Amino acid sequence: MTRYWQDIQPGEQFETGQLSISKQDILEFAAEFDPQPYHLDSDAAADSIFGGLCASGWQVAALMMRLLTDSLHRQALPIAGISAVPVMRWKMPVFADDTLSARVTVTGREETSRLSGSGSLDLDVVVFNQHSKAVIELSARLLVAIEETAHAG
Repeated sequence: MTRYWQDIQPGEQFETGQLSISKQDILEFAAEFDPQPYHLDSDAAADSIFGGLCASGWQVAALMMRLLTDSLHRQALPIAGISAVPVMRWKMPVFADDTLSARVTVTGREETSRLSGSGSLDLDVVVFNQHSKAVIELSARLLVAIEETAHAG
């Protein structure tokens, strides 16, 4: 059953699935998008503030988006997009063979425009590694379809 903007209330929380990241994933992403030594070279990474080869923060953000999108689809929410990410903090590095999952909390909602057919949901997202340590935290504004029958007539 499809859930619409008006079906979601602040305080609602859900958990995402899990994703694992491999050394090869880290190297390939870094080579194309974030060629920093601590993402590309194990020796250089060992001497860095991270202490080992780690994923780019942007790769972790992309993995978070995959977790979030898959979870929202399982929630049967008709997503129109994300309009803002006002806060994003990387808390600790993600290393090869880490497994990530996230907790999503709805913190607010606002009807953006009946003409647009969507409302916004404010979300807090915390991504954890397999040791239940937060690796990234962010706030996002998600646009979700308003059920047409709710505003018809």
